Amino acid sequence: MKHPVVPIAEAHIASFRETLDTVVRERLYLAMLEAPPLEEVRCFVLDSIRDGRPYFVALEGERVIGWCDISSLHRALFAHSGVLGMGVLDGYREQGVGEALMVAALDAARTTGLTRVELTVREHNVRAKRLYEKMGFVVEGVKRRGVRLDGNYEDLICMAKLLEGVD
Repeated sequence: MKHPVVPIAEAHIASFRETLDTVVRERLYLAMLEAPPLEEVRCFVLDSIRDGRPYFVALEGERVIGWCDISSLHRALFAHSGVLGMGVLDGYREQGVGEALMVAALDAARTTGLTRVELTVREHNVRAKRLYEKMGFVVEGVKRRGVRLDGNYEDLICMAKLLEGVD
């Protein structure tokens, strides 16, 4: 692949935070308006690495151009489930980067014993919804008016994938 997909490492944190902030500031895809401070991002990433959570980045040289992570739900009853988060920089979208990231993260989720991965996608993000469906995610419901930005509402589509090959 033109852009290697690798597990996130401490050396990627600053570049990842820049990429996250760039995608967030587009105000179209994610559930925040700016990236958290670098130290907060560092703690989240290092905790993910320590806990063995699926967390991958796509690179162009040393620059992070996309990411995909699956976070745990931190409750015993939900230990089989994770929540997928991802983003790809504009200019690298629709080139297979997102799909490669998801394949890596979902494969890692299987090896950690997860049997369910869920996500939410904003209704106008049809490109991402199409990718999620291609990867086997199905719509489970809608959070009507789940997002409010600048006085405008948008529904959130709830999707999930049950992982095969895991008891």
